Amino acid sequence: MKKLIPLITSIILFVFFHFSLAQSVYTPLNSDYYHLLERYEIQSGRLFQGLHSHIKPYKRSAIANFLQKFQQDSTQSLSEVDRFNLAYLEQDNWEWLRKDTSEIPQNFWKKFYRQKSDFYHVQTQDFDLHVNPVLAFSVGKDNNTDKLTYLNTRGVEVRGMISQKIGFYTFMTDNQASFPKYVQAQIKKFDAVPQEGYYKDGDRAEPTDVDFIHARGYIAFQPIRNIDVQFGHDRNVIGNGYRSMILSDFSANYLFLKLNTNVWKLNYQNIFAQMTAQVLNADGLRPKKYLAKHHLSLNISQNFNIGVFETVIFGQRDTLTNNSFDLNYLNPIIFYRSVEQQLGSPDNVLLGADFKWNFARSFSFYGQFVLDEFLIREIRANRGWWANKYAGQIGLKYINAFTIKNLDLQAEFNFARPYTYTQDNNFKSYTHYQQPLAHPLGANFYEFVGILRYQPLAKLNFIGKLFYANYGLDTDGLNWGGNLLLDNRTRVQEYGNKIGQGLNTKTIFLDATLSYQAWHNVFVELKQVFRRSQNDDATMPYKNTTFTSLGLRMNIAPRLHEF
Repeated sequence: MKKLIPLITSIILFVFFHFSLAQSVYTPLNSDYYHLLERYEIQSGRLFQGLHSHIKPYKRSAIANFLQKFQQDSTQSLSEVDRFNLAYLEQDNWEWLRKDTSEIPQNFWKKFYRQKSDFYHVQTQDFDLHVNPVLAFSVGKDNNTDKLTYLNTRGVEVRGMISQKIGFYTFMTDNQASFPKYVQAQIKKFDAVPQEGYYKDGDRAEPTDVDFIHARGYIAFQPIRNIDVQFGHDRNVIGNGYRSMILSDFSANYLFLKLNTNVWKLNYQNIFAQMTAQVLNADGLRPKKYLAKHHLSLNISQNFNIGVFETVIFGQRDTLTNNSFDLNYLNPIIFYRSVEQQLGSPDNVLLGADFKWNFARSFSFYGQFVLDEFLIREIRANRGWWANKYAGQIGLKYINAFTIKNLDLQAEFNFARPYTYTQDNNFKSYTHYQQPLAHPLGANFYEFVGILRYQPLAKLNFIGKLFYANYGLDTDGLNWGGNLLLDNRTRVQEYGNKIGQGLNTKTIFLDATLSYQAWHNVFVELKQVFRRSQNDDATMPYKNTTFTSLGLRMNIAPRLHEF
């Protein structure tokens, strides 16, 4: 079995490479960057078939096509800030646009920065290359410690295309950091840096310093015009909201093979992934588990989209470490739940749906629903049965709010019942590297999110975020359904379960960020965070946090700790 999978993979890759067409790589996940694209989709009054905006990341070629269509079809007057943003997006994806977007009249050292978006680039008939440095430096003050916090990130980003058939991407940084105390507590809880995997203690005397390498990379190709294939290490997101209850980018990168089929009004995505089940093991290894997912998205009308999905996560099944990928789940179009039942129901299957409705060229109404387990008779009985496990999201975006140009608002509600996403061991829980694959809070919570984005000047952005969460913590060895790493057979009770049970905790999180784009993808940012948690545990540390930081980042998304 172990020899068969590499053989099949090699055959598939050979056939795809031999017949592949020109293939774009993807823009890195970045909520600020993606917000610009989503707001212009709302403003256009229609959904563009080449860019299903709830399937992330986006292809650069699709972004370029979207920008061209938007400016051709737009009947609305664009503000000076909008024109700046559109030019910025064009410059960032210039290789896929026919017109000259950003050639600099006076070259820097003649060979460098001939395009604003690229430190160095090569473009020939058979080879396309873009190289950029990656930097992130920040210093801050947390009221819970006398030490200054800091982030020191250096690295490189490389993307390109070979023979107009194979796209490639790699991103690597070396990082040293000392995070605020509430983030350090999260690192201790997961034994992992949020959004990262392995780390080690830093070289400084302070034990809270961490040192880690971030690396992601993949190849991409297009065997036929309507099917894109991506293979490598990265993350994926499904959803229109700020959070995702289906698949988010909160956990570490993982190895995956992704097939994305875009025909007519349909987008069909398959992901087959290998993930880490446990961080610590007796032999020092990190056991693996696997995920298979398919998501079908349909543009029902010009401005309404609906999607359905199914995910199965599985791993080690017996004492003989039977932990290989089950070939039954390689079928890209079968109903996974049916397969899992025929195998004896040993795995964890999630079902669900999502939707988006853009209307009035100003609003986007969206939502998600995830179904883990349930019984109709128990739902009707309304007795709080533990295995009625489901989660959901509802939200609304409002762009150019109250006719104020470039003022965008967003409101969102998320929830997950106790024990949702959990199973009887970590090989089947909806986690990777001990971190949730969906919402950062795991389960047993509800959350309100409010976001205000205002861009008064072309290079100046203000982003204000408010998070209010009510959730239950698992304390004193009791499993109340919030920690996805706990065996759900150790649950406290069969009935009477409700959101917030356990150590009920309420957290308010405020984030105000002022950002100035000094150069293309170079940002200077001033951030202020207020975080307050309330519960009955008087010994719990870091309940109140006031955190201020000043930073510079270049060609990298902001590192966020919004939990």
